[in-house]
Amino acid sequence: MRAAGLMLGYIADQILGDPRRWHPVSGFGKVARSAERVMYADNRSAGVTFTIVLVGSTGLLGWAADRATRSRPLLNTAVVAAATWVVLGGRSLGIEARALDDQLSRGDLAAARVQITHLVGRDPSQLDANGIARATIESVAENTSDAVVAPLVWGAILGPAGLLGYRATNTLDARVGHRTPRLERFGWASARFDDAVNLVPARLTALLAAALGGHSVAAFQAWRRDAHKHPSPNAGPVEAAFAGALGITLGGANVYHGVVEDRGTLGDGPAPAPTDIGRTARLAARVGAGALISTVALAVAVRVVVPASR
Repeated sequence: MRAAGLMLGYIADQILGDPRRWHPVSGFGKVARSAERVMYADNRSAGVTFTIVLVGSTGLLGWAADRATRSRPLLNTAVVAAATWVVLGGRSLGIEARALDDQLSRGDLAAARVQITHLVGRDPSQLDANGIARATIESVAENTSDAVVAPLVWGAILGPAGLLGYRATNTLDARVGHRTPRLERFGWASARFDDAVNLVPARLTALLAAALGGHSVAAFQAWRRDAHKHPSPNAGPVEAAFAGALGITLGGANVYHGVVEDRGTLGDGPAPAPTDIGRTARLAARVGAGALISTVALAVAVRVVVPASR
């Protein structure tokens, strides 16, 4: 049931993309904003409580739906499929990449600078075409892990509870996991928990990118040598593996709200160009398909080792 639901949900995402209206993730974001206003305090304890309440309640909702339908296989499969569909973002990620590819190929730099804000938080005002290409490629790589591979991994292990709980975790990290004066302490728990739950999925993403990218040796070398240069323990392996697999160099200095952050260099090839965006999107699609195959097998193994209680 779980494996079938993951497959159906993945197919639904590839065909339908994100729900156009009443997206559950958007609804959760609104709940998180309201909860933050009530629970915020400039200390780690408040952030820990905030993270436990929101992630725990979301995961509990998924567990309850799974538990309530476990004796009805078709309905349970539908629950897993629906949860998978709403938390995956593979099709939307591909749409964003193709839009940027098209804008840059037409030389419409102004439109591309607006479009890239859908993917990254860095300041686009001074980015040229190659800078936008790099930002796109890095975001596609990282979000392939965050929006495709990681949800599938946790869905395979924990079913709807893992799917919804993971998406809640990742959403909270995006909302409060920033190192700003206001969120340095309050957002600490959300950021660290997101790092923890992405530890394995990020490395599976890097492994798949290296295996499916056409330059496996270079991808593994870049991963081993360069991943530690990135400030994120999970984005580093993913972006380094993508850089090696694509034969380009990623990383460097980025500007976030006027602050320059040097993320080191990842890979050995030339700097990325707009023509590399399409190659990146195709690699991301292969990684997503590879993740589906891997996690379907994992879901079957989990059910064998831990059979459903009756």
